[in-house]
Amino acid sequence: MNKLLISQATLVNEGRIYAADVLIEGERISKIAPHIEAPSDALVIDARGKHLIPGMIDDQVHFREPGLTHKGTIKSESRAAVAGGTTSFMEMPNVNPQTTTIEALEAKYAIAEHASVANYSFYLGATNDNLDQIKQLDPKRNCGVKIFMGSSTGNMLVDNQETLAAIFRDSPVLLVTHCEDTPTIAVNEQTARERWGEQVPMREHAHIRSDEACYRSSSLAVKLAKEHGAKLHVLHLTSAKELSLFTPSHDVKELRSKQITAEVCVHHLFFNENDYETLGSQIKCNPSVKTVADQRALLDAVRNDVLDIIATDHAPHTWEEKQQSYFKAPSGIPLVQHSLLALLELYHNGVFTLEKIVQKTSHAVAERYEIEDRGYIREGYYADLVLLDLGKPYVVSDGNILYLCGWSPFNGYRFHSSIDTTLVNGQIAYQNGQVTDAVLGKRLSFDR
Repeated sequence: MNKLLISQATLVNEGRIYAADVLIEGERISKIAPHIEAPSDALVIDARGKHLIPGMIDDQVHFREPGLTHKGTIKSESRAAVAGGTTSFMEMPNVNPQTTTIEALEAKYAIAEHASVANYSFYLGATNDNLDQIKQLDPKRNCGVKIFMGSSTGNMLVDNQETLAAIFRDSPVLLVTHCEDTPTIAVNEQTARERWGEQVPMREHAHIRSDEACYRSSSLAVKLAKEHGAKLHVLHLTSAKELSLFTPSHDVKELRSKQITAEVCVHHLFFNENDYETLGSQIKCNPSVKTVADQRALLDAVRNDVLDIIATDHAPHTWEEKQQSYFKAPSGIPLVQHSLLALLELYHNGVFTLEKIVQKTSHAVAERYEIEDRGYIREGYYADLVLLDLGKPYVVSDGNILYLCGWSPFNGYRFHSSIDTTLVNGQIAYQNGQVTDAVLGKRLSFDR
């Protein structure tokens, strides 16, 4: 059994910041104390001046495998994830073939078992005709069901009202939703075409994928959850208007039993519609980056615990694909390598505390999804840990971007902090700017 001692770290965990040593034996944390004498056979990491946090658990990523591997693979994007301090992820079903059957779902787990550096789980995608597959899901082994209640690929737009009601009534696992109203978007697209033809400015994305389109869909999801008693988690909130649908959580433990929760993504906290002028299609995503007022409302909602989780919706496309005109350029942003660094910028700017960032990226995800033995720095828990150097700048460049697509909207940006070391199940997965490819993550399990 390997042993590793993290010595003299500053822990950020469960609402506290304090100094401690952490001893890891095998995959798990065996002891946390003010001082631990290093076992003779232990590797020691001197963490003086650094902060130790539980690794980010990203409940919303698109790693593009199978079928879209020119954009990204489970291996390439999980490598980027651990380099960015994400130790576990939950991946979406809009790949090729789509993950809409138990067979396709297990095929992805089989790929990840031999390829993923981070821990993993995969969503089953809902369709208008796969309720029988949804009912077969094992709640202890699968994170949830993804419902596209708005624009999607293939046949995963669930627009049959009877089917929607049945899914909300009968799903054995948490439901997560992408909420945008397709008819509203179609009207807005036609209006934009009438004015600009095919050369619609990228900034119009904020208005085409409008707050009204989001609200109509998210309010329907909330209504269905209340009617059928379903557990619902609404993904990537982008507008001030939608926030009225949700209530604050007074304690992170409350998320295990809370019926309806919501989250926000890093890019909707970091960017606003003014950034389309310089970044253009690089920040084109669905739902859209919206106004400064929306951004401020989202930041407040995180601070006030109306929004429970921060995720990424990491969605890589090639640079060539993103350089096309408005209607042809795909939506999606690669983010997992720089998500924690972006949130730490908000800490340096006085927007969030370190405790709040850890709560929203680790503790809350573990509680909402009822993940087994992860999301905290606790004795007996898996050692999924990240060592941060808050005083060491990190500049994003072509040479250190690990996404297969090779670009980032943060290229050239100088972050104030850097990721020093990432541990996955007690193994060093990233250190000194290098990913340890010999490390493999584990399938997440759920205490349901």
